[in-house]
Amino acid sequence: MLTILGILIVLVGIFTLLAKPLFKNHRLFDWFTQRRSFQIILVGIVMSVLTGTFFYAEPGTAYAVQYPWGGQKAVFRQGIHTKMWGRLIPLQFELPIKYVIPNAKGELGEQSEYANVDVAKYWAFSDAVKARIATSVVISINTEDDAQFLSVADRNKTEQNLIRSRIIPNIDQSIKNTCKLMDAQDYISGQASDFDRYFKDQLENGMYVLEEYLTNERKEIIGDSATVRTVVNKQRKQKRYRIKMQQGTAVREEGNSLKSYGLTVVQAVVTEIDWEETFDNRLQLQKEEVAQTQLEKQQAEREFYRAQKEKARGEAEKAAERARLEKEQIQKTIAAETEAKVAEFNLVKEKKQFEVEKFKAQSKKVAADAEAYQNAKLVNAGLTPQERAEWDYKMAVGVARELKELNLPEIFIEGGDAKSGDANLLQSLIGADLARKMMENDNK
Repeated sequence: MLTILGILIVLVGIFTLLAKPLFKNHRLFDWFTQRRSFQIILVGIVMSVLTGTFFYAEPGTAYAVQYPWGGQKAVFRQGIHTKMWGRLIPLQFELPIKYVIPNAKGELGEQSEYANVDVAKYWAFSDAVKARIATSVVISINTEDDAQFLSVADRNKTEQNLIRSRIIPNIDQSIKNTCKLMDAQDYISGQASDFDRYFKDQLENGMYVLEEYLTNERKEIIGDSATVRTVVNKQRKQKRYRIKMQQGTAVREEGNSLKSYGLTVVQAVVTEIDWEETFDNRLQLQKEEVAQTQLEKQQAEREFYRAQKEKARGEAEKAAERARLEKEQIQKTIAAETEAKVAEFNLVKEKKQFEVEKFKAQSKKVAADAEAYQNAKLVNAGLTPQERAEWDYKMAVGVARELKELNLPEIFIEGGDAKSGDANLLQSLIGADLARKMMENDNK
């Protein structure tokens, strides 16, 4: 821009220099003297030289500089760089591309303020349901390989041409292939994440090669994730698509990949889907069906839990009654067992006492028999020397006690043999006592 302005300034200076003699009487050219005209030409030349020699690289933008003599270079750093009147091809480090669904007024809203924004297109899913798909894609250019970057810039010339001729066709092809891989019903039933994964994988690594196959049954899922029922429609053949696999790897189209241009997919997601009106009506019917199913399910569950509650209550009462009866049974059993044990203990006690008394009687009998046996033996055998000594001792003590109380008579009769011992002495005493008594009687 400054180069063109400098050239215009040079042309203005040359024009005033040449037109001065022709319009010397015109007041407009009185100010343009020859010196001033040369100064204007010099300013234009300096401006053209400076702007043609140098340029300012803005941050976040890569530049391919193509020189007039055929050389080129890549600039990835911001600041002032030389271009030597070469051509600049600026490319942003990251290229945001959006498909946006317009509002009811047909406006794109705040999204229209961003560059590379288009209106979302209608795409057909495998079950022929159409929808406008809003996407958000961010593409990053290669700033590491100068040769590849310069090749992409040279082949596409401008950033818009790169986006329109390379990136957007790949985005459209990726969306188209991904829509063929699933039904609209599958998408809303939980495969939205698979859609994003297939979309980004194809955009970055190349388009899948799809193969057709026929199916005789078309199953439509109705309900929620908790209760799934299948309704089989009338038998009809419908064309379906799947990814062609070879040795466990997806087959891809050759040469149809952003990676071959040194472009990396930073982000590729579906932000919004606007289904066609017929499918919206169908979804509304399904929602009502789901709501009715959920209501019936809740009612059935309520009745089920109510029955379970009554059953549990009956089981609880039964368990309580069983526990009460078992408690009484245990108490009676324990009492009976206690009585039995007491009776058994008493029986054992009586038995033991009987045995004790029996043993006592036997002991007494044995003692009596022993004593009788001993007495018999004593009688038969006579007194033993020990028993005779004990008997003599007792007799001597008795005689001594009698002699102590005896009053001897005045008459004493002596006779007998000294060898007769105590027997003769006793006899003598008795005789003396008798003699005394006789004398007293005579005196009377």
